[in-house]
Amino acid sequence: MVLTAGDKANVKTVWSKVGSHLEEYGSETLERLFVVYPSTKTYFPHFDLHHDSPQVRAHGKKVLSALGEAVNHIDDIPGALSKLSDLHAQNLRVDPVNFKLLNLCFVVVSGTHHPTILTPEVHVSLDKFLSAVATALTSKYR
Repeated sequence: MVLTAGDKANVKTVWSKVGSHLEEYGSETLERLFVVYPSTKTYFPHFDLHHDSPQVRAHGKKVLSALGEAVNHIDDIPGALSKLSDLHAQNLRVDPVNFKLLNLCFVVVSGTHHPTILTPEVHVSLDKFLSAVATALTSKYR
């Protein structure tokens, strides 16, 4: 899926709102992921998964920071996320479907905090971008 110039602009607009709330939105995204898709908890047996857990907040910030790297390198998402792809495929062995589930939760959190920005057109652009991120993260699984 090719990101058009309009898609890239839409993603950067969303990120201009999200980027200053990495820990907050990241932890909300993970908390939503764990509630809506409880099987995803299996990758975090060592975490305190309760609401507002410092571990979830820190990991949420890390996840959204990586997403920010993808935004900052929107023309080379696979290159920007290559090391993360290796880590998740080789060491952590995360089921690739979980990236798509995380993306769904991120869209909900973004839309909850910024409903006027998440128009249908922006939603499409964000979905295309997040699909590109998921594809990049799963590229080392093949």
